[in-house]
Amino acid sequence: MLDSFRMASPSDSRSAPLASGLYLVGTPIGNLEDITLRALRVLKEVDLIACEDTRQTLKLLNHYGITTRISSYHEHNERERAPELIAWLKQGKRIATVSDAGMPAISDPGFFLVTLAIQQGVPVVPVPGPSAFLAALVGSGLATDCFRFEGFLPARRGPRRRLLESLADAPVTLAFYEAPHRLRESLEDLIEIFGPERKVVVAREVTKLYEEFLRGTSAEVLQALIAKGEIRGEITLLAGKREKSNNKPLPARAGVRLRIEQIMAQEKLDERAALKKVAKEMGISKSQAYREWQRG
Repeated sequence: MLDSFRMASPSDSRSAPLASGLYLVGTPIGNLEDITLRALRVLKEVDLIACEDTRQTLKLLNHYGITTRISSYHEHNERERAPELIAWLKQGKRIATVSDAGMPAISDPGFFLVTLAIQQGVPVVPVPGPSAFLAALVGSGLATDCFRFEGFLPARRGPRRRLLESLADAPVTLAFYEAPHRLRESLEDLIEIFGPERKVVVAREVTKLYEEFLRGTSAEVLQALIAKGEIRGEITLLAGKREKSNNKPLPARAGVRLRIEQIMAQEKLDERAALKKVAKEMGISKSQAYREWQRG
């Protein structure tokens, strides 16, 4: 009900003691100045900080003179540690969880602990902060009115290509995290599936000293990466929404199937070779040709 809701004034938030509960604290993704006053206060006042990597968190805490007790909480021990943390929280303790950088539970540990806390009736309090994909998105120059974050691309080529094929016609900006040593391979898959004219952006080391945005068509960005040589750092890969003006219309389904069958029969080619030839003839990607062939 309306009369049960009261907004806290700034003075309320500064003077009121920190309540018990689980605090999800966003931390800088590179530049240590990218932290809120509220996040600093929470990190100072909680009883424990559960860290993805205690060494990484100590750099931040030491920088701001915070001496709160810390404990390890990461993807390899969260199933064991989460019940212990929940037991503390149910005793009225205040615990903050942080990832190495950004928001906990966004491609980082935290989701399991949050769901367990909610199940046990423990208050969960988000303390907003930086997120790498959001920073990359707003700086990319791609459309921000509608977007989809997919987290890390699959490391193996087959699952990665299947994911990209499922997203090829998505009318939204797509954001992925990728390891630098797989970036070129992922871009090659993206070019083959989305086409060489799809707008893409590679955002590297966002907010850090060597921050860099590579913008252009997927083919242009791949060539720029090849010219640069070895790529290092944290990578966010973004693909612009599918635009009809940048993509040739897909031929009639029956025409694609018929042409593949003709080539296989007349030129004695196997399915893979016939798909490749038909895709080139019709100006479509091999994945589009394959989808039409499978739908037959």
